[in-house]
Amino acid sequence: MLRWRGLDDVPTGWGRSVVTIGVFDGVHRGHQKLIGRAVEVATERDLPPVLVTFDPHPTEVIRPGQHPAQLTTLTRRAELVGELGIAAFCVVPFTSELARMPADEFVHEVLVERLHAAAVVVGDNFTFGYGARGHVPLLRQLGRRFGFAVEGLPLITDTSDPRDGVTFSSTYIRSCIDGGDVALAAGALGRPHRLEGVVVRGDRRGHELGFPTANLATPPHAAVPTDGVYACWFVHGQRRLPAAVSVGTNPTFSGRERTVEAYVLDVDEDFYGHHVALDFVERLRGMVRFDGVPALVEEMKRDVARARELLRS
Repeated sequence: MLRWRGLDDVPTGWGRSVVTIGVFDGVHRGHQKLIGRAVEVATERDLPPVLVTFDPHPTEVIRPGQHPAQLTTLTRRAELVGELGIAAFCVVPFTSELARMPADEFVHEVLVERLHAAAVVVGDNFTFGYGARGHVPLLRQLGRRFGFAVEGLPLITDTSDPRDGVTFSSTYIRSCIDGGDVALAAGALGRPHRLEGVVVRGDRRGHELGFPTANLATPPHAAVPTDGVYACWFVHGQRRLPAAVSVGTNPTFSGRERTVEAYVLDVDEDFYGHHVALDFVERLRGMVRFDGVPALVEEMKRDVARARELLRS
């Protein structure tokens, strides 16, 4: 898959293509349907499917300081959409100038002049241009002017949800993760929520207690689940190892700094300095302050046993 940073990276002489546009944070089941349709249209027309996304998140530019929690890094996003059949992944820097660009100018500059769109596939709630004044009916109108077709797909709703159906969206998934319901988030994502980071040195308290942990330094804005203990898969290169993960401030030791600590089961290995990922499967319990180390250690043993059983099943 080709990867372009900015429209200037689009090769000179790039031919016609089928384009889908959006932030696509999480590449959840709704995104997957949209991308799948774009790939299908591209196959029918014998053209390459191109995905356009933005960095940073548009909210950070329009309302500074309100960047939503990030479900996937750009690298992970590219990997996921590549697996779905996208031929070119184009990251457009979202700037204040882009935010002020009128809708028709955005279409002409991005879709017509640079990507030579023959067809555009978007969600039917897609907006674009200054003040988000562009919408799918306007995109269709501009498509007729510039010679590209437009498909607007409805959002996907999970009708099996006990709350009479939930529409899959990045906002909904963030709320699940923020509430600790990583299993519900996984249902909307189509896979476990992944948190990535580099393993850094901690205070080695876990080692002293007999549960040495790998402490993750996570990227800014990462969607870290609410405090608690989780059953996770610890992903290191091609390896996928079972782990019990603590997220929180270690209240038993009066901790103040929020940390993510992974105890990898049945592996005696130092992961310091390595880039790893955690796939969150299930929340085992909330964060609790224990009356002393012995009680904490006993609960940690139960956590490990529950994580092992859950991940084995």
